Amino acid sequence: QVQLVESGGGSVQAGGSLKLTCAASGSIFSRCGGDWYRQAPGKEREMISRINRANVTAYIDSVKGRFTISQDNAGNTLTLQMNSLKTEDTAVYYCAACYNDRYDNRYEYWGQGIQVTVSS
Repeated sequence: QVQLVESGGGSVQAGGSLKLTCAASGSIFSRCGGDWYRQAPGKEREMISRINRANVTAYIDSVKGRFTISQDNAGNTLTLQMNSLKTEDTAVYYCAACYNDRYDNRYEYWGQGIQVTVSS
């Protein structure tokens, strides 16, 4: 069983920065990468960034240029550097570690989530 723990959340003013860290109980990110998701109040959960084993990254337009996803060489840590934060970034953020991705199906372990609040 893989355990994921997010840290680094909190409250910041608009324009500030936060760095989220997802620590895994094993080298899970070495399998097929990982993702960061978020869910704002009254909105659907959305995948905001993804990184694969080759460190190829992808971002949704709303965070592109402001957020950076990365992973360590050992495959047990996933990070999300968030700069130029906006009030609309306020949400619960979740990390996810892929453990199977084939036949058009993706399976992931999930963290419990961590609150990020951006004030005006």
